[in-house]
Amino acid sequence: MNIAIDLDGTLAYYDGYKGPTHIGKPIKNMIERVKKLIDDGNTIKIFTARANDKESIPAIKKWCLEYLGKELDVTNVKEKDFAMFIDDRAVAVEKNTGKLLSPLLNEDLVQTRTPIQDFLDDLIP
Repeated sequence: MNIAIDLDGTLAYYDGYKGPTHIGKPIKNMIERVKKLIDDGNTIKIFTARANDKESIPAIKKWCLEYLGKELDVTNVKEKDFAMFIDDRAVAVEKNTGKLLSPLLNEDLVQTRTPIQDFLDDLIP
């Protein structure tokens, strides 16, 4: 399976942009998950807007080698064969229905509101 995984805020701690080659410390539980996905035979690509800046790509590959044990391809192109996206900003939608699936949008589960909830209030059935 081909899986796209975001870098900043998902695999690496992110507290603001600090240049094209600065990448935050690894987020341990996500690193472990990605290593398992790789070990299970999945193809993982880093899916990040940073790929717009060609200076970022070697830094991302080096970061992956250090923390994941191998260089991963880096892209900002949504490829048709991606079976899954793992991202800190994504909202899951049931295919062909428009039904929002993200549990974070279920107000019973959320103690404090996020900006995305305010934005999506009118979209929740």
